[in-house]
Amino acid sequence: MTDPIADFIIRIKNAHMARKTVVEAPFSRMKKSIADILVSEGYISSFEVKEEKPFNKLVVTLKYIGRQPAINDVKRLSKPGRRVYSPAGTVPKTLGGYGLTIISTSKGVMTDTDARKANVGGELLCQVW
Repeated sequence: MTDPIADFIIRIKNAHMARKTVVEAPFSRMKKSIADILVSEGYISSFEVKEEKPFNKLVVTLKYIGRQPAINDVKRLSKPGRRVYSPAGTVPKTLGGYGLTIISTSKGVMTDTDARKANVGGELLCQVW
C-alpha cells in the first residue's frame, strides 16, 4: 500500500456511507494521532488499539448525528506523488472554518487552528468536514 493515511480516511468515509458503526484499519502512530484529533473534534465517537498477531489494529467507532454521519466528506491533500506543505502564516481553513484541516508539524499532528496558535506550518494531510 503506497498511501496508508488515505486508506485510513477512505475506510472511515466508506464505512459511514455503508452505515457501519465500527471500522478496522492497520495500526500506525500517525493514524492513531489522526484518530485522536477526530475524537477531540467530534467527528468519530472513539477508537481503540486492538493488539493482535502479527499486526495491531485500530478499531474506530463511528459517530452519527441522528441518521446522518458526522463526517460528510474527506479530502486527502498531500499524496506520496505530490507532497503539499504550508508555512505557518498560510495554513488553509476548510470551508471557511466549518471543517478541519489536519497538519503534520514538527510539534506533532494537529489541527489548522492549533497550528495557527502555535505558529507552525507543515505537511497538509487531509481535510474533514
